[in-house]
Amino acid sequence: MFIDALFSGITLGGMYALVAMGLTLQYGVSRIMNLAYGEFLVAAAFCAYLLMTGLQVTPLWGLLLIVPVAFALNWLVYRFLLTPLVKRTRTRAALEVDSILATFGLLFIVQGVMQVSFGGNYYSYSYLNEPVRILDSVLALNRLLALGFAAVLGIGFYLALTRTRLGTAIRAVAVDPVAARLVAIDVRWASALAFAAGGALAAGGGVLVSMFLTFNANMGVIFTMKALIVIIMGGVGNVLGALVAGLLLGLAESFIATYVDPGLTIAVTYGVFLLVLLVRPTGLFGRAAR
Repeated sequence: MFIDALFSGITLGGMYALVAMGLTLQYGVSRIMNLAYGEFLVAAAFCAYLLMTGLQVTPLWGLLLIVPVAFALNWLVYRFLLTPLVKRTRTRAALEVDSILATFGLLFIVQGVMQVSFGGNYYSYSYLNEPVRILDSVLALNRLLALGFAAVLGIGFYLALTRTRLGTAIRAVAVDPVAARLVAIDVRWASALAFAAGGALAAGGGVLVSMFLTFNANMGVIFTMKALIVIIMGGVGNVLGALVAGLLLGLAESFIATYVDPGLTIAVTYGVFLLVLLVRPTGLFGRAAR
């Protein structure tokens, strides 16, 4: 039972971390609080469902199509919806407020399209739902694959941010956009790239989640709230913090569901969240503003 809870928690935490890393990138660099983030994740899950049931394209192959399309769509959203907000606002704080209002409207647009297309029913599909025995524990193969691909995407994303010149430029914009301009970094281009990359990560998370969870058109807000909790727990704008906080939250929910009561998972989510904020108000890896 312990091994079951451990692997389940790691899988769930890995999904939380991957989803939160995308929103961390969008907010940390472009200062856009994207409330429609979860809707794009669910839309990617529906795309994986259609590819699997309609064209017999497995979700892992579907990643090669859905992730680039999500990148392009999020780039267009930033270019045509959010760039006017960026141009007119004088401070980053004002941009955060305006972006909340804009993406709140976008949330209902995307959710409405999914409601019209799929209704309010729950959807799922069967893909590699086969038992695998590890350390006397039986696990589903699709969950293990989802965890593996989430780890590859998350680690690759982290290394790209910390080991490449492009990643260094993006992190420089996140720290101080004014100073970034002084060293010839195109701040608007970097912000658009970060926003699009965050949306691509959300789409990748949506495809992986669809492999083992049921979903419907109204679930986007749940993923957005989980991502926000993970971001604040880990430290706003800190990618490593999102990874650690996501795993911590997933393990806590899994062990509570296994040893106490599954109905308490929401309570333990907010309990861990409040505990971390009481001990570390800026998050696990956050730094106090000077």
